[in-house]
Formats: sequence, C-alpha cells, structure tokens
Amino acid sequence: MAEEVRAEMVASVFKVLVSPGDTVSEGDELVTLESMKMEIPVIAESSGVIRELAVSEGDVIQGGDLIAVIE
Repeated sequence: MAEEVRAEMVASVFKVLVSPGDTVSEGDELVTLESMKMEIPVIAESSGVIRELAVSEGDVIQGGDLIAVIE
C-alpha cells in the first residue's frame, strides 16, 4: 500500500535528499523544509521505494501538498 507524504505547513523546500526509485527505510529523511529560518526534516513513516517525488528544491509548498509517494 502506498504512503503519501504530505506537507504539514507552508514552507520552502530547502533540500531534496531522495529521487524516484530510491529505497528508503522508516525514519529516513526525505526532504528538508525551511520555514521562518528553521529547518524541518520530513521523515519517511514507512519503508519502501520512492514512486513519486512531487517537489523540487526552491518550491514553496502549502499545508497538505504532496511531497512524495512511497510504495
């Protein structure tokens, strides 16, 4: 079953650490967001393969926006 990783707040995508096809483990950092000069890691809540990456460095995302899909 696919897990959709979504943004929890308005933020800028500071760093993208994975690519489609990468294998990730629960707890791995997928991207780093920046909001109000704070860096916020986005962590995989399950293990699997990145099937979709919906953000790029420099993007501004809103709460609820799709970041990645892990299968």
